[in-house]
Amino acid sequence: MGSSYGSSLILGDATCRQQEKTHVQNPTEDPDRHLDLGCGRFPRNPYARGHLCGVDIRPLQDSEGFDYRVANLILEPIPYPDNSFSSVSAFDFIEHVPRVFPGDGGTIFPFVRLMDEIWRVLAPRGRLYALTPAFPAPEAFTDPTHVNIITDKTHEYFCGERPMGRMYGFRGGFKVLRCEWVSLAEHYSTVPGSPENRKPRTGVKRAAEIMRNLIRRISGRSAAARKRYLLWEFEALKDD
Repeated sequence: MGSSYGSSLILGDATCRQQEKTHVQNPTEDPDRHLDLGCGRFPRNPYARGHLCGVDIRPLQDSEGFDYRVANLILEPIPYPDNSFSSVSAFDFIEHVPRVFPGDGGTIFPFVRLMDEIWRVLAPRGRLYALTPAFPAPEAFTDPTHVNIITDKTHEYFCGERPMGRMYGFRGGFKVLRCEWVSLAEHYSTVPGSPENRKPRTGVKRAAEIMRNLIRRISGRSAAARKRYLLWEFEALKDD
């Protein structure tokens, strides 16, 4: 699991001062910066940006090589200014963010707020790249800290001309570039030939894979039964 949220849900109070500090406008155009949410000690950089940043819930003793900040994203904003990044990633992360949570002033919607925050810190046309174990895959339910079950329709609350999330306070907007079932090991990076991704099978292994897929299609098994992760690749819709 790429995030420490599953093992340490330490709750904290977001203050007005902190929210004001992180919502300062940043006029940087096309920043060559990437943010990995729930990064732990080894943040991922699927677009190979020049500058890497990460956010997680616990302090790190060593974050050499990248800019690391601590925040509980269930209750707190992403601790970076507006338009700071050309891309944001979430590997095995958003399933740990509750949809509904009791706040001091009443019920809040942390997942909706997180999607708003991701949109806020992305530059215009910036990319969100998220990989999540999703329904109906067993991996979506097995971990007891998975509290946000994603389906292949969840993105409709955040994408398109009239996102359905508006009814819950979502103010951002995304364009869907990809929403598809994938194998996790083959999609850590978007860079062709990246060593982070499993190499395509060849020869006998490739032939066996083709045969297995053919048998699954004949038996009527869905893509979700073969590929357990849902890949979201969205583009932030906002004015330059």
